[in-house]
Amino acid sequence: MIKDNQKVFNRLLVILDAVIIAASFVLAYFVKFYVLNPGPGPGVLPVESYIELIPVLVPGFILLYYRSSVYAPKRTVRCKYEILGIIQANTIGLAFMIILLYMVVKEIDYSRSVIILFYLFNIFFTSCLRVVLRKSLRTMRKKGYNLKHMLLVGYSRAAEEYIDRMKDNPQWGYVVCGILDDHIPAGTLYKGVKVLGKLGNLEIILPENKLDEIAITLPLR
Repeated sequence: MIKDNQKVFNRLLVILDAVIIAASFVLAYFVKFYVLNPGPGPGVLPVESYIELIPVLVPGFILLYYRSSVYAPKRTVRCKYEILGIIQANTIGLAFMIILLYMVVKEIDYSRSVIILFYLFNIFFTSCLRVVLRKSLRTMRKKGYNLKHMLLVGYSRAAEEYIDRMKDNPQWGYVVCGILDDHIPAGTLYKGVKVLGKLGNLEIILPENKLDEIAITLPLR
C-alpha cells in the first residue's frame, strides 16, 4: 500500500514538474519581451517557435530529474540535497540546450536571455513546490497520517540509536512498532518501544502484513 502511494505521489510530482517546466519557458519569453522590453522587435522569433521546443524540453528535464535523484522518497533525502539535485539537473539541461540550439542545430535566433530566465524560473518554482510539499507531508505525519510502521530485528546499541533518531525526527513519519530478540525478555521497553518476543516470532508477524519495513539491528556477534 505504501509503495502504491509512493508511485501515485511520484506520478503526480512528475506531472507538476512538467507543468512548471512548460510554464517557466513560456513565462521566460513574456518576461524577456513584454516586461524587460516593450515588445518583440524585428527579427525576434514568435512565442510559437519557443512553444515548439516544449515537447522536447519537458521529457528531457524530467529524465535529468530522475538521474539527479530528485524523485527519491522525501523521507530519506534532506530538502537541501533535493534542491541541489534540481539545480544540478537544470544546469546540465541548460548546457545541453545551449549546445543543441547554437552549436548542433544552429538556431541562433533563440534568445539567450529567455533560456537563462527559464533556467532561473524553473529552479525557483520547482524548489518552491518541493518546500511546500515537504511542509505539507511533515504536518500530515505529525497528525498521524502517511506513517511507515517498522519492526526491529535484534536488540543492540544500533537498535537504540535507530529508535533515538526516529523519536528525534517525527517528521520522517516512521513508527517503530517493536523489537524481536532472543536474549532480551519480552516486555522490555526502550523509550516506549517494547520487545515483543523472540526472533522466531517473525514467522507469525510477517503473514499479518501490517508492517511497511523491517530493520535488521542484530548485534555484530
